[in-house]
Amino acid sequence: MFECVILVGVPGAGKSSLYRQRFETTHRRIEDKRRLDAALAAGVSVVVDNTNPRRADRAPLIAAARAHGARVVGYFFEVSTRAAVARNAARTGKDRVPNVAIFTVARRLEPPTIDEGFDELYRVTIADDRSLRIERQA
Repeated sequence: MFECVILVGVPGAGKSSLYRQRFETTHRRIEDKRRLDAALAAGVSVVVDNTNPRRADRAPLIAAARAHGARVVGYFFEVSTRAAVARNAARTGKDRVPNVAIFTVARRLEPPTIDEGFDELYRVTIADDRSLRIERQA
């Protein structure tokens, strides 16, 4: 069965890093709804690598995944704005975003809940050694 993984978190939280570490060889990276529909229609497992901060932002992604018969898995990056700003400062080129983007998304961020339609939901935090720690949510 193929799946739709939805990443949720502020810029600089580690979403793209998680994609590269865990999904790059098995899932297509998607950043917009149009490409999501095309990939799901083809039965391709995808990762929606965007901030997806509000329930309303995630609802059409979940609905599209369900319509195509995909499993829906969410990863919520519970990362402080301080940690995100520090991670962002280490970025270069187009990967680096203005710090205001981090604070803007943080203000709108609604932690996802399983009742949104996720089959599985994980919480991601940054450990002291800057690695990503992942815990499955009930």
